[in-house]
Amino acid sequence: MSNAVREYQMRFAEIFSAERAFAFWKGRVALYAILKALGIKEGDEVILPGYTCVVDVNPVKYLGARPVYVDIEPDTYNIDVNLLEQNITANTKVIIAQHTYGYPCELDTIMDIARRNSIAVVEDCCLALGSKYKGKTVGTFGKAAYFSFQWNKLYTTGLGGMVLTNDLRLAEKIQSLCEKELCRPSKKEILMLVAQLAVYRAIVYPRTTALAQTLFRYLTKKGIVVGSSKFDEYAAAPIEPDFFKAMSVIQARCGLRQLKKIEENIAYRKKMAHIYDKMLEEKGWPTRQYDASIIEPVMVRYPVRIVEKEKALAQAAKAGVELGSWFDSPLHQIRTSLRAYDYEPGSCPQAEKAAREVVNLPLHLRVSEKTAERTVEFITCFTKVL
Repeated sequence: MSNAVREYQMRFAEIFSAERAFAFWKGRVALYAILKALGIKEGDEVILPGYTCVVDVNPVKYLGARPVYVDIEPDTYNIDVNLLEQNITANTKVIIAQHTYGYPCELDTIMDIARRNSIAVVEDCCLALGSKYKGKTVGTFGKAAYFSFQWNKLYTTGLGGMVLTNDLRLAEKIQSLCEKELCRPSKKEILMLVAQLAVYRAIVYPRTTALAQTLFRYLTKKGIVVGSSKFDEYAAAPIEPDFFKAMSVIQARCGLRQLKKIEENIAYRKKMAHIYDKMLEEKGWPTRQYDASIIEPVMVRYPVRIVEKEKALAQAAKAGVELGSWFDSPLHQIRTSLRAYDYEPGSCPQAEKAAREVVNLPLHLRVSEKTAERTVEFITCFTKVL
């Protein structure tokens, strides 16, 4: 392991006052490390929200376990804890508590249910770095947590993932797993990632995001760039030999630079989310609904529900407005073969409704108040969902 990767792991753990952190090539690789270290195997069940990205389900399938989906509640898009216990069986080994868009889950209830049923809780913090539940930072409640530093997360190292844990026994198992099985990214992958990071910094702004994403997906399909996802990841394909991959030095150095300004990043996102709250309220549109005495969200994106989602996305690209589509399917992306991932259409109606309606607005450091105003003017031309 390089000094940069070791330092990044140590610094990340320090920020959360956690015992250990482990860096990986991607966030889904971090989840795979947790599940494998927990001993998840064929016949086991892992509970997830029915509103997630399919790459979070892949590690479950890779280990031969069965994903079990629980519907979401409509305001925070997080797992509906009122439906959680009825989905637990004797085979349930893990609950993945996904903090969607940055809204913390109802962790007291989840942790209580998990304790009573001897189930491990793994926090999905890919969209919630810095969010707090009852004054405590998410990622420090469960057996372990995992994070993603992919292109459109709170900060990016191009690709990248991290495991965080206070469980020393689990940390030892992850360490042993890494020593025995972790492979290194190729020189070609690293060089491609360096080039992509340079292009990202130079040309990706709110007005150019839609064009850049379209080009990036095309180049990914052609194998010209290192994509965050391969196209066979939406069809429950078998695990690739080099899936369990380490973080590169380039990613670690980038992550260390980002950690130096993490508080500025978090403060800016909170500020921009409140600006969206105010602008949307002035237009008579629904805004974020949460109990501020319990949760303090750091939003990666700002979700808004509209009737004409596909039309808005198409027009946004032409208008130079950055508009996201997390999630466009109960198991994002839309091309996912749902039944191949054990998802029964109709089983999570709130999640499916959200997938049809939710678009999200940008909150990153390149979004100015003027950009936010233009974005709100654009989105409020469509029909709001009440």
